Amino acid sequence: MSQSISDKVVRNLSQNSPFSEILEQNLSRRSVMRGGLGAAFAGLAGLGLAACGGDSDNDNNNGGGGTDNGGGTDTPSAFKLGFESLPVSMTDACVVPAGYVAHVLAPWGTPLDDNAQPWDRDGNNTSNDLLHSTGMHHDGMHFYPLNGSSSEGLLALNHEYIDQGALHPSGPTTVGGKRPVEEVRKEINAHGVAIVHIRRDAGHWGVVKNSRYNRRFTSATPMRLAGPVAGTDWVKTPYSPLGTVVRGTNNNCGNGFTPWGTYITAEENWAACFVNTGTRPAHQSRVGVATSSGRYRWETAAGDATEVQGEFARFNVTATGADATQDWRNEVDGFGYLVEIDPHDPSSVATKRTALGRFAHEGCAYSKLEAGQPIAFYSGDDSRFEYLYRFVSDAVWDPQDANRTDRLAVGAKYLDKGTLSVARFNADGTGDWLPLTVDSVATDGRTLGQIFGSLDAIIINTRGAADAVGATPMDRPEWTATHPGNGDVYLALTNNTSRNATTGTNAANPRLNNVNGHIIRWHDQAGVARFDWDIFVYGSSAGADADTNRSGLTTLNQLASPDGLGFDERGVLWIQTDNGIDGGRNNDVAKATNDQMLAVVPGALADASGTGPVINAGNQAELRRFFVGPNEAEITGFAYTPDYTSVFLNIQHPVNWPAYGTDDATALPSGTVRPRSSTVVIQRSDGGPVGA
Repeated sequence: MSQSISDKVVRNLSQNSPFSEILEQNLSRRSVMRGGLGAAFAGLAGLGLAACGGDSDNDNNNGGGGTDNGGGTDTPSAFKLGFESLPVSMTDACVVPAGYVAHVLAPWGTPLDDNAQPWDRDGNNTSNDLLHSTGMHHDGMHFYPLNGSSSEGLLALNHEYIDQGALHPSGPTTVGGKRPVEEVRKEINAHGVAIVHIRRDAGHWGVVKNSRYNRRFTSATPMRLAGPVAGTDWVKTPYSPLGTVVRGTNNNCGNGFTPWGTYITAEENWAACFVNTGTRPAHQSRVGVATSSGRYRWETAAGDATEVQGEFARFNVTATGADATQDWRNEVDGFGYLVEIDPHDPSSVATKRTALGRFAHEGCAYSKLEAGQPIAFYSGDDSRFEYLYRFVSDAVWDPQDANRTDRLAVGAKYLDKGTLSVARFNADGTGDWLPLTVDSVATDGRTLGQIFGSLDAIIINTRGAADAVGATPMDRPEWTATHPGNGDVYLALTNNTSRNATTGTNAANPRLNNVNGHIIRWHDQAGVARFDWDIFVYGSSAGADADTNRSGLTTLNQLASPDGLGFDERGVLWIQTDNGIDGGRNNDVAKATNDQMLAVVPGALADASGTGPVINAGNQAELRRFFVGPNEAEITGFAYTPDYTSVFLNIQHPVNWPAYGTDDATALPSGTVRPRSSTVVIQRSDGGPVGA
């Protein structure tokens, strides 16, 4: 998630025990134990990696990054990282290990077809150009090989937010208190998702222009609503009186994918794009709907003669009419979901899967597949003191579904009916999934049905329901990733500078004012409510005291604000950071290096003592820095080809990159350039697998 649009207001006013307090108790307990939990997690860390799975001839192959279509195995693997850790860098360009090359692919404004003009370095592209080009601020993504190919496929690519200063020639303008309609439409079209057909020719990747697969989903694209909220009074609007359709997907940050070949895009900081100048209902207040003006003031363009079906008015959700079909009060209730897209079918309609909850979703990873067992999907709510969620399908996994071509129908089977739960982490190293159903009992003794009324109301009020059952407030839970061999699930907790005594922590907590973040993991079964958890690594500067640098990180792997996570099927965990400039490089890690991507093979590590994090002073060298980005840019998004010869990542909100006139990602700009968020492709010079 970009720090530029992060919700810095603490909206969780519950008194639930914070994760910091639980972590302190857990660490104290583990320091005197070697048996149960310590030994259990030493066993988890030592499990072998999965054999590389997936059907290379299957057009639906998910491309890796979690589990293979058949569920994987626990066959041990001897894979070792084959590169040396990079030193820190503050170069305003991309830095890769010796023997690697990196080039820019599909930067913001790249035409997908002939309906768009080439990107203009002076910012003069139109809203129509943006409708037919890659959007702004690339984020989560996934690669879908065509016919199992490692040289041709579809790149599904999120566009999280916009930088108005870069998007327009001289920044945004206002005329008579209103935003110009063309600027607003341009901004709306710069958001969303792109499906981009790409091909490698002579070692170089490029966009296949005018491909039938190329398409854009923007903040105005009609999408279906499915699951418990669809068709209810919560989402009925003048545009959709039946409550079955909503326009647009917004602030698409993290992502996921499914074993049946679809893409999941996560709607994160969408709430502030809407404004309610009247009385906000509780569910709007809890997610942060604005009270004076929307983030981009799109609502001010309402009333223009060219406005179509309230395309701008809908961002003002103040109740003014007799009911929800007479104003736009419910428009915001159509946002905050995981959205399923079939990248293979250009005629398909994106579908919002409401059963998986409504909050600031940050990605979606699914559990290790087992035939005849339900599938679990994990998603963090990226804000201070928010929660981790799990959705378990009612349907059990049928491996034949991986080969179906009616992919959104398969999605309906697994994603529209099931149980949404929220995590409570216990001090003894266990955790509990607390169901968010009408029969679930809140901490005050009432059921959620008595508090909220119905399942659709619980989904609309997901955060409030999680508050009520006593979930554990976390430090900005972001991306989740599933180990392809043993099924352990990893979660990045980016940071929480608001952690203090007032918000539930205490001075004895070793990570008070958690500016560096950490990664946790847990071992889970989709149909079981209890899980075991452990700390994988603590972010820290190399020079921090031992109580802060509990993982013993050095200058070769110091990190802060872990954000993006991804496994490849060899069992390599790739960790991306969003430390940025931290308000002027105040953080010690930010003073030393730009944002980065690191790699580690978790199965090679074992916490033999049972008293500390999995990555510790004794094995920290296995965590290696693979990539460093340009100044002020976040490193985000992860994908790779089935043969591992190309790895894709995204450079978001660079300040002065990439250089004009070249697609060499490592080239330094000459002078000042209009920055363009871009995908970067990393390959070995000898054509071998990346990381080996």
